Amino acid sequence: MLILNIITPLATSMASSIGIPVIILGTMGLIFGLVLAFAAKVFAVKLDPRVELILAALPCANCGACGKAGCAGYADAIVNEGVSVSLCAPGGPDAAAKIAKIMGTDAVAMDKKVAVYHCSSGGINNTKWKYAYQGIESCKSAVNIADGPNLCSWGCIGFNDCFAACKFDAISVDAEGMRHIDLAKCTACGACVAACPRKLITLIPINRNVSICCSSLGKNPVARQICGTEQTCIACGLCCRKCPVQAITIENNLAVIDYTKCIDCGLCATVCPTKAIVDLKAGMRKKAEIEAEKCIGCTICAKICPTKAITGEVKQVHTVDKETCIGCEQCVVKCPKQAIKML
Repeated sequence: MLILNIITPLATSMASSIGIPVIILGTMGLIFGLVLAFAAKVFAVKLDPRVELILAALPCANCGACGKAGCAGYADAIVNEGVSVSLCAPGGPDAAAKIAKIMGTDAVAMDKKVAVYHCSSGGINNTKWKYAYQGIESCKSAVNIADGPNLCSWGCIGFNDCFAACKFDAISVDAEGMRHIDLAKCTACGACVAACPRKLITLIPINRNVSICCSSLGKNPVARQICGTEQTCIACGLCCRKCPVQAITIENNLAVIDYTKCIDCGLCATVCPTKAIVDLKAGMRKKAEIEAEKCIGCTICAKICPTKAITGEVKQVHTVDKETCIGCEQCVVKCPKQAIKML
């Protein structure tokens, strides 16, 4: 009884001492909560509804090809910074058209691009090595040790950083360790371009089927000696001289194609002695055919033909040598009577 008389006042005192701070803290929390709610309402940044609409129109790949930190950043930049609506490579023209409609503007025409490799080595059996690399299997890591393990310091190291970077399953690696790009899956997001430490991948217009499959800046014959394949550019300049629109130049012992000039005729690939220029449409190009009833014999087509496949006298119907025709379509573009078609 004595103990109970002692404990009861003590418990009451403790409850009182604990309850008061709890009440005070609870009251303060309520006040601060009300203040924060009021501040959030007063200082709230109103989100433009167009941002959400644009975000819904984007593929949400968050690849960074537009130069922004993901699709949300791009959508915000379109609305608040006036960034072009045509920068989304994965979304392509369809996404650009949807966004343009939301913004009430016109979409700038987009030329779809694809990634291409500028190296034909990098496989198990077609690469010459200068030492056995034992480090992390990453191109970025390997290139920092004595400029990489492969003999060609401009060529593919072969550890497939590009393959790991591709988010769209557009790059595959075969049994020989060679990389292949599926043009149907490639969105030109540029992830593989950024991943390659030797800059062996670039984006080119999808309607251009010729590319240089070599990046060696070495002079011939050194270039051929250090490369693991025969497809080495030797800077002979034959492609430059044969190009009908002067779209190819030799820079630092390497042929370079200007795709703003290239007409995709494929003539450069046919004359390259080392096959360092690849033509994806080789053997599949359409041939020119002249409709006799429309031809007036103006000779414009004969003069413009880069391979002299068209012959004929003035004011006479001209003919096309199908074996010589490379299907560049220059005659089709220049014919004033639209007398030439591709078959």
